[in-house]
Amino acid sequence: MPADVLLPTSADEAASLYGDGAGITVVAGGTILLPEIAAGRESPERALMLHRAGLDTIRVDGDRVVIGAMVPIAALADAPDRVLAEVARHVGDGEIRRTATLGGNIAAPAAADAQRGDLGAPLIALGARVRSTGAGGERIEPIEEFLAGDRTVRLVLDVQYDRFERRFGATSLRRRHAQSYSIAAVVACARPDGGDLRIGVSGAGPTAVRCRAVEQSRDASDVLIDVDPIDDAVASAAYRRTVLPKLVREALDKLALDELERS
Repeated sequence: MPADVLLPTSADEAASLYGDGAGITVVAGGTILLPEIAAGRESPERALMLHRAGLDTIRVDGDRVVIGAMVPIAALADAPDRVLAEVARHVGDGEIRRTATLGGNIAAPAAADAQRGDLGAPLIALGARVRSTGAGGERIEPIEEFLAGDRTVRLVLDVQYDRFERRFGATSLRRRHAQSYSIAAVVACARPDGGDLRIGVSGAGPTAVRCRAVEQSRDASDVLIDVDPIDDAVASAAYRRTVLPKLVREALDKLALDELERS
């Protein structure tokens, strides 16, 4: 058991206790951390428990949606935008969705992303921004930049994105399992006129990424310019290289169909 348990009662107090993150283990839903502790791979010295920090709300401020880091994934099934709700309904199983949090899902170490970071793709497609704190203080940055950085020294406070009418296409390939781990997942979003296309891919590489090459060319095969598939217990890199362009093409086709159906 950790020597010190810290229980902040506000976001400001959580940020103050976290400081630069040195010696702190953040405890959110625990679906990733607790198995690591049970296996002896993690031994927290100071545990920052976020359950009372007021980070568990979803609010709409005008044209901006703000989702607290402690919002459970199950609650995202009723998110203000269809794309996030659609993906959230298929993360893990019911027990995982009720326990796991948004912050834990995106802040998980890169080694866990291929199996657990499913929300990266829709949040990239939505153009989301992450508000976090740590060494150097608070900052807000595009989620693709946050994911590409060192998440182990940042405390996620919330995720924000602009709310406007979107069309989307989402698809994934999953290994049959009680928690349905992703081999790869693709989400594409665009405005009704086809502009502002954004494509996010998760599960295929070390972390979720934005596929700028496909956004520019609309050629699904260009996904391999931005994504470097990995080998893991779920699938081989070679298999992912084969199926990923097909998944991107399927997501783009679903996006086009959504545009037709809602035009």
